[in-house]
Amino acid sequence: MESKTKSPPKLTRRNYSKIIRPIFGILVLGYILWRLYEVLIVQQAYSIEIWLRLLIAGLIIGGVYALIAIGYTLVYGILFMINFAHGEVMMIGTFAGYFLFEVTKGINVASAGNPPLSFSDAYPLISVILAFIVGMTVAAAAGFFLEKIAYRPLRKAPRLIPLISAIGASFFLQNAAQLLFSPQVRDYTNPAAIARGSGWTLIINDSRVVITYTGVLTFVLSILLMIGLYLMVQKTKLGKAMRAVASDKNTAALMGIDVDAIVSRTFIISGALAGAAGVMWGLHNGLVHFFVGFLPGIKAFTAAVLGGIGNIPGAMLGGMFLGLVESLGPTALGISYQLKDVIAFVIMIVILIFRPSGILGEVLSEEKV
Repeated sequence: MESKTKSPPKLTRRNYSKIIRPIFGILVLGYILWRLYEVLIVQQAYSIEIWLRLLIAGLIIGGVYALIAIGYTLVYGILFMINFAHGEVMMIGTFAGYFLFEVTKGINVASAGNPPLSFSDAYPLISVILAFIVGMTVAAAAGFFLEKIAYRPLRKAPRLIPLISAIGASFFLQNAAQLLFSPQVRDYTNPAAIARGSGWTLIINDSRVVITYTGVLTFVLSILLMIGLYLMVQKTKLGKAMRAVASDKNTAALMGIDVDAIVSRTFIISGALAGAAGVMWGLHNGLVHFFVGFLPGIKAFTAAVLGGIGNIPGAMLGGMFLGLVESLGPTALGISYQLKDVIAFVIMIVILIFRPSGILGEVLSEEKV
């Protein structure tokens, strides 16, 4: 009898991928560890106060990214589409807060024995609260009408069609803002009590580390809004309805849930969060223009993918992690700070290669996809 010899397995595309991906991962990890060793152990080029400044900056920007990323996650969790116009909704909220501060700056309030003060300087807390209310309301309205006009008519279309519509809506909102507000870069006029750069000063090794008022406001308010949203989704009737629609729209409709109303409210909530992030961005960074929402929007999308898009705690974790990596990464690796955006997008590529579902994400079933 002739012995049957098994032919060696053919190298298919999948087999190549299984071989190349671990090698690529080992090379990337090896390079990162080598650079960290060189900068942190061998060179020791940076003092503790520099790392503290970078850590504070990373937490602040990470809170903003996380807040915007939640908007992507909410919409994706219900409609399974990427709202690429979400950064422009943030931009609209930023402009709304800017104009509110301009109005309050122009209102003079008489004070006994002193020169009159602007309303924003005389009542800084009220001015900031009004700015957030106006910014969140205008951005929420933008999100509502965006869903009504650009997405609802295409809800049953193939998934590529709403994606193209979202990109078109993004460009439309950018150009509309440019025509309405001009391409000029404007400066946020903060109330004097929370002027940019002012804050609490720490002395570490004879060096000053400033913890700014706007930074603390941004970080604390981001955390509170994220916790509030998570509790709302988990504990309230609206949150349960949102989770039901995200799980199965047809079954939710049979159970008496108004799917259209839940989708509209989801866009309103995500728009309000983006508006809050926009006002924080203006208060802390100080500049607003028609393109201000594009890069933070893309970074927040990266954070949502990193944490697991469709997962609210994942969006929070992804935003914070991305902010810290973007702030600490260039210094820790000994490269130019101008490459911080490159680091953010390389992280997204690596995550998509090795864990497409994200850190806390789940693999979606075929019915949901």
